[in-house]
This record gives sequence, C-alpha cells and structure tokens, in this order.
Amino acid sequence: METYSLLREFADSWMLLLLFCIFVGMAFWVFRPGSRKLHQDTANIPFRNDDRPAPNQEASK
Repeated sequence: METYSLLREFADSWMLLLLFCIFVGMAFWVFRPGSRKLHQDTANIPFRNDDRPAPNQEASK
C-alpha cells in the first residue's frame, strides 16, 4: 500500500474521530456551568479602567 493511501484511510477514520472528540471536549469546556463568570470577566477587560470618556480631539488643537 502506498503512503498516500495509508494516510488517507487514517485521516478518514481515526483522525476524524479524534478531531471530533477534541471538538466536543472543547465545546464542553467552554460551556461548562462554572465558566460564565470567567468568560464575562475576560470579555470586560477592555472596559476595566474606563473612568471617563476620551478627550475631544478637536478641542485640543
């Protein structure tokens, strides 16, 4: 059996199963019950130190 055919059969069967399991595992990890607070905290990082609006650029000229 040539190398391409062997790798093709492997990719079509076991690798597909492995990648599907990794996808399901990652989806479970992201949507697990305790991760909501962590994701909300990470999503709000750009707004943490936003005490006042940015200065008007036209007024400073």
